[in-house]
Amino acid sequence: MMPAGATIFGCAGLALSPSEASFFRASDPWGFILFSRNIETPEQVARLCSSMREAVDRDAPILIDQEGGRVQRLRAPHWREWLPPLDQARAASDAPRSFWLRARIQADELRAIGIDANCAPTCDIAGPRTHPFLQNRCLGTDAATVIANARATAEGFLAGGVLPILKHMPGHGRAEADSHLDLPVVGADPADLAQADFAPFLALRDLPLGMTAHIRFTAFDQVPATQSRKMIALIREQIGFDGLLMTDDIGMEALSGSKGARAAASIAAGCDVVLYCKGDMGPMEEVAEAAGQLTPEAAGRADAALARRHAPDPVDIAALEAELVALLGDGADV
Repeated sequence: MMPAGATIFGCAGLALSPSEASFFRASDPWGFILFSRNIETPEQVARLCSSMREAVDRDAPILIDQEGGRVQRLRAPHWREWLPPLDQARAASDAPRSFWLRARIQADELRAIGIDANCAPTCDIAGPRTHPFLQNRCLGTDAATVIANARATAEGFLAGGVLPILKHMPGHGRAEADSHLDLPVVGADPADLAQADFAPFLALRDLPLGMTAHIRFTAFDQVPATQSRKMIALIREQIGFDGLLMTDDIGMEALSGSKGARAAASIAAGCDVVLYCKGDMGPMEEVAEAAGQLTPEAAGRADAALARRHAPDPVDIAALEAELVALLGDGADV
């Protein structure tokens, strides 16, 4: 049996078109990702997830960005609205417990419609100059707080049968530019980065899945971390992460060149899987060809990650919601 493609793809709309289904059947992406354009009702999302898996004839992982706050693809009236993570970290009387509860409840919502991986926890450290696109998505303003809240988040997802995705490796918090639009450049000293930015990823290096940062760290290399052999080696060796490493979305403008060139550079640097989210057929075809198939090492990491996907542990969701509301007090809704 051939290994899957070293890709994670989105699709254009609420259902797979015949051409998308045919392309996915041929290119066999390792996984899929959903965005707001793919979301209407629980029943529709469940059908879309089923059709994606049918196209590749296996139980492929389906990802989403359901952080809470501004970055959540599932929204009212069909799903709960969530506080921005940094707001919850500040409001909760027991922040780690509140993040476990939040993640376990979110996992219940995700699994109910066929989604089994979430692009969270965000382990970047919020600072006074962190770009607004990221700042309130962070779990704290110091490494120790981020570690405690991220660990609780990851464990909540795993208990609910959802794979957490550690992001953005090796740390996005010092970025003063929005990597969707520009390449952030960080000139911090390696010792300062190791003590702060890298520390949450070191502490959570046992998680099954990770995502790179499109940031240039000038102390190490002149290219974005996603496409830097030096930075991928740092993630593997200094941080010690041995899970499946995916790129952040290569459609973001922090990267340059064609989508195929971006994919090829990311794989050459040592990323296991290329994430391309937009769902445009032409670029997807380029990315599929450039990324190729999972290497034997990547396939092993992929299998190890999926082995941690399991049926949710039994739980009383209403009781968890009540506990979370109590921990948040007057500060916020769930």
